[in-house]
Amino acid sequence: MTQIRISQAALLLGVSDDSIRRWAADGKLATVSDDVGRQVIEGAELARFAESLHADDTLAALDGGAGVRSARNHFTGIVTRILSDKVMSQVELQSGPNRVTSLISTEAVEQLGLEVGSIATAVVKATNVTIEVPR
Repeated sequence: MTQIRISQAALLLGVSDDSIRRWAADGKLATVSDDVGRQVIEGAELARFAESLHADDTLAALDGGAGVRSARNHFTGIVTRILSDKVMSQVELQSGPNRVTSLISTEAVEQLGLEVGSIATAVVKATNVTIEVPR
């Protein structure tokens, strides 16, 4: 399972490190310790939390306009849902207050190692959306 550091989670959600720590302290976001004792968040937990923020517009209020982008942009976020059949997959990505959905081959999902909680980037150009993962 993907483990995400607090600072990286803050960047993915478009908030400060302190917001992530406060949500964790308030019991709204579960954290665990990694193999060297740092506080981290499981990818699937962050995906759940990102969706809940989007559902009640909490994150939109914290965004401060960072979601305004041109048509040719990269949206780095967390994979929140994957629906697959034998040939095609629908991949949903939460990037701050933005939810991006991409239709890509199931083979691509497998090759990229995508799963709920993975960090990925949606690259948008015209009406075509692709998904990238960090190397």
